Amino acid sequence: MGELEAIRTFLTVADQSSFTAAARLLGMTPASVTRTVSGLEEQLGVQLLLRTTRKVSLTSAGAAYAARVAPLVEGLARATEETRDLQKVTAGSLRVSAPMSLGMKVLPTVLSQFAIIHPRTSVAIELSDRFIDIVQENYDLAIRISGPPTDKSTIWRKIRPVPRLLVASPAFIARHGMPVMPEDLSALECLSYNDQLKTETWVLSRPGQTRTIEAKGRFAINNGDFLCKLAVAGEGIALLPHFIVEEDLRAGRLVEVLPDWSTPEIWLTLYYPPYEQLPLRVATFSDFFEAFIKESWDAGRSA
Repeated sequence: MGELEAIRTFLTVADQSSFTAAARLLGMTPASVTRTVSGLEEQLGVQLLLRTTRKVSLTSAGAAYAARVAPLVEGLARATEETRDLQKVTAGSLRVSAPMSLGMKVLPTVLSQFAIIHPRTSVAIELSDRFIDIVQENYDLAIRISGPPTDKSTIWRKIRPVPRLLVASPAFIARHGMPVMPEDLSALECLSYNDQLKTETWVLSRPGQTRTIEAKGRFAINNGDFLCKLAVAGEGIALLPHFIVEEDLRAGRLVEVLPDWSTPEIWLTLYYPPYEQLPLRVATFSDFFEAFIKESWDAGRSA
């Protein structure tokens, strides 16, 4: 490994206060990260990091060195990016966060087609239904399905609204009856989208009327596909994006509940760190993803 890569590795360890966390971000093994930093320390003749069983921290020499080299490394990375952008070269790597259900249904085709057109760009996808910190966790962009962002430091780009609907299995409706008004849901088993045993709140509206319902039930799951399977199994009523339930609706495994009532609008959105200008590879992937979604979803093939 060259000196520049060793310095980048050291800076990542310093930022994460952990060899293991740095290895995860860099795609290396913890042992390799440790050897790289030790080699840099040996080359400089100073100890840069204090290692304990609980934490890694900078020595005074390490802090001074990091303060000097971090702007240089950042400047080199920026110069490389700007040079590629000037030459319209979409080479390099992308680190993307995406929700589990959307990622499984959409991204394999997106990546396959993107690779044909942009073979010099590598893409690492992490599928997770949690809201990641795009800056602290070092992502180039995040794909999200949500309402308006609360984090004012990020940049966001609306792609399209994501319709949601209440669904249940025919067997569940046969046992409990079809709800007529939102208030009827209070007496029924509801399936919450959550990662804790907390009650989800559903806001349902139609012209001139709004109702807020506590979606009480035995289960709380933070994955839409899992909730869909529970609904198909007759375990309750779920509020889910259309793209998750469409196949089960067509097959008759699910039916729509309270179709005259709608929920607050959520959007498929791209989020970015606070770039002054989007790097070309990020902008290119974003444009490709947006074009794919609008072509497939809006043509009625996926929504």
